[in-house]
Amino acid sequence: MMNTPKDLTVPTPPSTPGFDVARIRADFPILKLTVGGKPLVYLDNAASSQMPQPVIDRLVRYQTTEHANIHRAVHYLSETATTAYEAARVKLQRFINAREEREVIFTSGTTDGINLVMQGWGRKFINAGDEIILTVLEHHSNIVPWQMLATEKDATIRVVPINDAGELLVDEYEALFNERTRFVSVGHISNALGSINPVKQMIAFAHARGVPVLVDGAQAAPHLAVDVQDLDCDFYAFSGHKLCGPTGIGILYGRAALLEQMQPFKGGGDMIHTVTFEETTYNTIPHKFEAGTPPIAAAIGFGAAVDYLSAIGMPAIAAHEQALLRYATEWLGELPGVRLLGTAQHKAAVLSFAVEGIHPHDVGTLLNQEGVAVRTGHHCAQPLMKRLGVVATARASFAFYNTLAEVDALVAGIRSVQKVFA
Repeated sequence: MMNTPKDLTVPTPPSTPGFDVARIRADFPILKLTVGGKPLVYLDNAASSQMPQPVIDRLVRYQTTEHANIHRAVHYLSETATTAYEAARVKLQRFINAREEREVIFTSGTTDGINLVMQGWGRKFINAGDEIILTVLEHHSNIVPWQMLATEKDATIRVVPINDAGELLVDEYEALFNERTRFVSVGHISNALGSINPVKQMIAFAHARGVPVLVDGAQAAPHLAVDVQDLDCDFYAFSGHKLCGPTGIGILYGRAALLEQMQPFKGGGDMIHTVTFEETTYNTIPHKFEAGTPPIAAAIGFGAAVDYLSAIGMPAIAAHEQALLRYATEWLGELPGVRLLGTAQHKAAVLSFAVEGIHPHDVGTLLNQEGVAVRTGHHCAQPLMKRLGVVATARASFAFYNTLAEVDALVAGIRSVQKVFA
């Protein structure tokens, strides 16, 4: 614990019995690093989580003993790689409780998944005068593709507002629906504020009016137990690198009936059934949406990552992260001159904050000198920043391998930053 000045009240450290964070941290080689002679305190998990040794080992094993291109070939290495690749798809299916493995499409990440739906569903079914509902909390990846579609199709985007705590105004969401509403795309958790949106309620309301819903799960899948059947969503997208897996890989879950209606986003090898110069017929799902050589190693590593997280248990992960969030929220609330942005009742372990009189980039730079890694900027959420009346924030985002002592290090670092500018 840090030495606490008399003007501050030390929050009571919470506990999560049975959760051995020290043992878990031993699985992450990068957490042993020092930055400028200080122990690394990695609090940028909303941007990308770190990778445990079992996932690293699985990637190395594939590259050293299993690597080949997948599908079609009959030799040993190709069959081995194909089996491992398709086994990873089944692991992801089980991780989110999809009905069928063919409902899991490998993508390059959340952004790619959202664009796939925009291209494959939106361009086919959105017409002039139609309306698409988004929220002010969205990441740019869940705004820009729909803007592109709206411009092309002469459609309209409607935006759900928030209150000052960073919570969606559900009554106003419902009021946006009319006979022209064709699609809803909403983030499960805000990357900038950590607000957990009532997506199950929102999906049910949309479905009662025949409107399909895509959920951006980039921030939710690493921190919550996601059950797409329980949510009843039509599409759900997330990335591997935020889930202790490799970069360049993600999945799009899609309801099979909708995927079968959609046109392919990309053309090339493996997504076809037959090709002539007169006509091409497409492969079955999910292969219809996986053109060309996929990121085989990354997909296998993604499968290993969900194995690792599942062994710990998503409920246990969520409980530990919520304890960190409560402790960090109390601590930062004690600091004079520090303003928390985003105080929703239901939150993931993300803290956006501003330090009075100090630009967020200066906060991040000086925290780095203390070994504390946070993100600064608009967090690819410029409409949200405008709603909050700021151009940028500093953001600390926690993972299950973070500790209470690292929260103390963040607080001590912020106080050091304030002293520099005093």
